[in-house]
This record gives sequence, C-alpha cells and structure tokens, in this order.
Amino acid sequence: MSTENTKLLASNGKENVGAREAFEDADVDASKKYHEAKGAASEDGHQTEGGLIKPIIFGGLDGILTSFAIVAGAAGGNLSPEVVLILGFSNIFADALSMGVGEFISSKANNEWILSERRREEWELENYPEGEISEMIEIYENKGMSAADAKLVIETMAKYKDFFVDIMMSQELELQVPEKDHVCESMKEGLVMFCAFAFFGTLPLLGYAIFPSFFPDLDAQYLFLSACVVTAVVLFFLGSIKSFFSTQHWFQSGMETFLLGGACATVAYTIGQVVQRNLGYDDSDYP
Repeated sequence: MSTENTKLLASNGKENVGAREAFEDADVDASKKYHEAKGAASEDGHQTEGGLIKPIIFGGLDGILTSFAIVAGAAGGNLSPEVVLILGFSNIFADALSMGVGEFISSKANNEWILSERRREEWELENYPEGEISEMIEIYENKGMSAADAKLVIETMAKYKDFFVDIMMSQELELQVPEKDHVCESMKEGLVMFCAFAFFGTLPLLGYAIFPSFFPDLDAQYLFLSACVVTAVVLFFLGSIKSFFSTQHWFQSGMETFLLGGACATVAYTIGQVVQRNLGYDDSDYP
C-alpha cells in the first residue's frame, strides 16, 4: 500500500474524519483519494459510533434539564438549598433508573416486533415467492428503474433468500433488521441512558452540594447562579458533540441546544415564582 494510503487508513477514527471533511468541503479529489484508499484496504469508512449517540444526548439533555428545572423552580419559589438538594438528587436518580429501564424495554420490544415482521416476510416468500417478487419489482420501478432492470435485479437477489428478506424489510417495510445480539444492545442502550441521565443530571446540583462547605454564608442566589452557568456550559457542550454526528456546524448545534434548554429552564423558574406568589409560601417560615 502506498504511503498516502497508509496515512489515510492509519486509524478508523482518522479515516472517518477524512471522508467527512471531503464531503463538508465539497472536495471531490479528496473524496476520490479516500475511496481509492478505502477500496485498497477493504474498509468501511462510514461512522459506526452513532448507535449510542441517541441515549447519550437524549439522556444527558433530559437529565440536566430535569435537574435544572427543579433548581430553577425551587429558586423561583424561594426554597432553601437543602430542599433543592433533597428534591434534586432523589428525583434525578429515580428518573435515571426509570429512563434506563424504559430505554431497554422499548428498544427490546421494537427489535422483537421487527424480527416478528421479518419472520412473516420470510414465510410469505417461502409460500408465495411470485407475489413478493412482484411487489419488490414494483417498488424498484417506482424508484426510477426500468421494468426490465428491476426484474433482473429483484430476481437475482431473490436467489439468496436471507439476503432478499432483509432487502424486503428495508425497501418494503422500511425497517432495519436488528443484530442477533439485540438484547445485549438494548441493555447497553439502557445502561448508557441511565449513566448519561444521572451524570449530567447531578451537574447543576454540584454547586449546592460543594460551595456551602467552603462558603457557609453564601447567598442562595449565588448558588442558583452557579447552577445556571454549569447548565449553560453543559447544554452548549452536548449540542456541540451532537454536531459530530450530523452536518450541522458545532457552534450552531451548541447554540441551538443552549437556547432550547434555556427556554425550558425559564419556564420552570417562572412557574416556581408564580406558584410561590399565589401560595404566599416562604421557606423561612419552616424550621
């Protein structure tokens, strides 16, 4: 392999970056060189890390927004830092467990449903292949193929039944067949969801847990301000990370997440103030 190809394929991570950079820069020559090198090494250059990005981003955003909503609502309602910590940590870990279990169950159920549909398609192909082949030819014709080409392609693929069933699932039902170890993958998604929710959800509470130990006389307003700063930074960070799995610029993605999260926090703070004013509640009235 040439030195140029070796550099291009030095690692899977660098390989993916090269392909994406060529696409984002509309650099046709770089794309050609990359694909020639990829072909020589028989490597797949598309990203494969995106499978867990949904539970990481979704869990992280849900966790930090849930936590900050509690902090903002409590601050709007003039609740003490102790109450914020009790409500915050108990709610975050309960919700994290609920989200993790929910992600596992929903992912597993969805995969089992897809596999049941695959078994049905497999049975139909076994018992009435002409009908299934005819349906697929029609689908390919609707995609722009001529009748002759569609017939040739479909009848060729139909010789390989397992492969053809997967094609039917993708083209006819628009479903992606899960891997054989889909239960383990669902468990992994649930665990990632739990960890992301719990980790990011605790961040807005750290100021309330740490600063009073060093600054006992620190006003609750400053504790809330520290939670605002931490939440803003983390929201922008999560949005920026999300951009690596999309075509959106990292700054634009970060600002989008920051602004949407800020809007949610503003609603929570406002509701806390409205409820506190209407009820006339003051935390200092209670020992």
